[in-house]
Amino acid sequence: MIKEAMELQKIMEEDYAYLHAHGETGFNLTETRAYVKKRLTQMGYTPQDCGKAGIVATAGTSETGKIFLLRADMDALPIQEEAEVPFRCTGGNMHACGHDAHTTMLLAAAKLIKYHEQELGGIVKFMFQPAEEILEGAKDMIAHGVLEVPGKPGNNQESGMCPGSICNKHKVDAAMMLHVMTGVPLPAGTVIVSAPGVSAPAADFFQIEIKGKGCHGSTPHLGADPLTAAAHVIIALQEIAARELAAGDEAMLTIGALKGADVANAIPDKVILKGTMRAFDEDVRNLMKKRLTEIAECVARAFRTEAIVTYTSGCSTLVNDRELSEKTCIWLKEIFGEEKVIHSQDVPGRKGSGSEDFAYVSHEVPSVMIALAAGDVKEGYAYPLHHPKMRLDSKAFAYGAAALAEVAMRYVKV
Repeated sequence: MIKEAMELQKIMEEDYAYLHAHGETGFNLTETRAYVKKRLTQMGYTPQDCGKAGIVATAGTSETGKIFLLRADMDALPIQEEAEVPFRCTGGNMHACGHDAHTTMLLAAAKLIKYHEQELGGIVKFMFQPAEEILEGAKDMIAHGVLEVPGKPGNNQESGMCPGSICNKHKVDAAMMLHVMTGVPLPAGTVIVSAPGVSAPAADFFQIEIKGKGCHGSTPHLGADPLTAAAHVIIALQEIAARELAAGDEAMLTIGALKGADVANAIPDKVILKGTMRAFDEDVRNLMKKRLTEIAECVARAFRTEAIVTYTSGCSTLVNDRELSEKTCIWLKEIFGEEKVIHSQDVPGRKGSGSEDFAYVSHEVPSVMIALAAGDVKEGYAYPLHHPKMRLDSKAFAYGAAALAEVAMRYVKV
């Protein structure tokens, strides 16, 4: 499998360059979706729309075998790119999280599996997902039947589900996703298989609107200053982690934006805070949401202002299935060798703090997340994900494509 994947290196680099240069965000993936559909069609697939901007395709014809789902996200971030690459995105967006690489490798995996389609004992389903960065894409595709069993055309006419699904039968049997890493001290192509249990925290994005009373900067006593209230709210919210959670609760709360004030000699009517919180435990998550609302409202009231808290989006914890995690590790070591595969249970501090909306899939079917080293800091890949200068090492792509294809084929043959 790895040899066959390496033979696709040139086409993977072409796919990656195009997708990277045409970074699009959220559900607005016009050029990205058109390209993915074209490439799948060229391979002999019949890609179908699923939800607002998702794409699905299937390989295999068995009606009785297992069904394995492979997922890649397709969206970029609204970041102005600064990376020194010839295919830099110039539209104000950037694939700073590597989703273009994920899509590239899943396309290559689809081609590899197409080579071996007659050997499949079941069905492999490909899920090309939008809007991961806003934590909404997976939920949307699930609502439109991406996890349902592929069936005969026409069976879903009244269900509203994506073509090829039957909503009154069981879901796919298992699922897998891959995420790249860069700026890490690991050779390109090294795979880290998530240990059983939670590997990515739940996340919630929130907005706090603080309403005051605007006035001239020379007469603050005539108004109610939402900026002062906002400053005290920001400080007070840090007490949740510092004084209300245990050291082992592993939770984070960040205020990343303050908007609404841009005149030096005036107090505004209102300001808006935006932030995110993350937790590895649902009870801790719920406590943080409750206390954030209480603290924001009460602190704002103390400064004669009003706080309105809104949770804009979020996702639950990503849970890895024990059996699938262990089998994935065994299978990948067999094709890559022991030195190229790490089981994250053997790595201290194995949990990452970045959330992932594949979590929605992991709460519906047995799932596993793997990470792929794609930028060794010792080879000049110094910048991490979400940085405007982030770059990826394309030498890793063959390993990622082979890993996706190998696990899917092994699973449906078992």
